[in-house]
Amino acid sequence: QVQLVESGGGLVQAGGSLRLSCAASGRTSSSYAMGWFRQAPGKEREFVATINRSSGSTAYADSVKGRFTISRDNAKNTVYLQMSSLKPEDTAVYYCAARLSPGYYRRSQFDEYDYWGQGTQVTVSS
Repeated sequence: QVQLVESGGGLVQAGGSLRLSCAASGRTSSSYAMGWFRQAPGKEREFVATINRSSGSTAYADSVKGRFTISRDNAKNTVYLQMSSLKPEDTAVYYCAARLSPGYYRRSQFDEYDYWGQGTQVTVSS
């Protein structure tokens, strides 16, 4: 079992920045990759970014590339999402996810991840 707790959400003006954190506990050493997804009201959950826990390799959705940065601190079992140049369309509940199985996986597909946090609200005002 892996437990994930997100924090750092809030209200920010367009153009501002926020840093989200995802603290993992439990079988954290078994997690192969971590991801961030988001879901806006009335929309499907969408991929934001992912990071390989050991190699540190990353991938991003086109909509956030160049503005968001995912990183991890394995010593603290924490993954971060630094968000800059925020836009109103970034408003959503942001979820952290963990994948246990190594090897190839469809990084942007939410059903490839095994555990999820409860989410943290990010609201960007215009």
